[in-house]
Amino acid sequence: MLPVRKPMTLAQFLAWEERQELRFEFDGVRPIERLSGTVAHAHIQTNLAVAIGGRLRASSCHFYGSNLKIQVARDHIRYPDAFVTCAPGKNDSTVVSEPVIIFEIISPDTTRVDRYAKALEYQATPSVRRYVIVEQDSINATVYCAPAMHGRMKF
Repeated sequence: MLPVRKPMTLAQFLAWEERQELRFEFDGVRPIERLSGTVAHAHIQTNLAVAIGGRLRASSCHFYGSNLKIQVARDHIRYPDAFVTCAPGKNDSTVVSEPVIIFEIISPDTTRVDRYAKALEYQATPSVRRYVIVEQDSINATVYCAPAMHGRMKF
């Protein structure tokens, strides 16, 4: 019989992940290795950075790529492909709070997690106003919007 492992806490995960060479997301229980991207994925991510980042220059909001993590509902940690936050942050922080727009670039390998698990987490995160799923292998995107009065996205 295998011993049952106790779920990690968020603090344990963050301390553990700092010592890892690879990046991991946290589903509230255990670390999940982050998959590497493709050339198509990188092109889309660069285009998002240019298009969105340029529009934010005169605002207090910032566009970030996939090298920073966000804390979302239920103390889960994600590395979205890109996101926007308008919350001030410390320069030495590795966890960014209060994302308002989150972008995931999906492929056949990531579609299930991005469309379901992450969508539920992002929907339950009060600061998130938009969740944008961009298809890597076709010209298609899905945008989920939070209603102006209620603050939660409708799926």
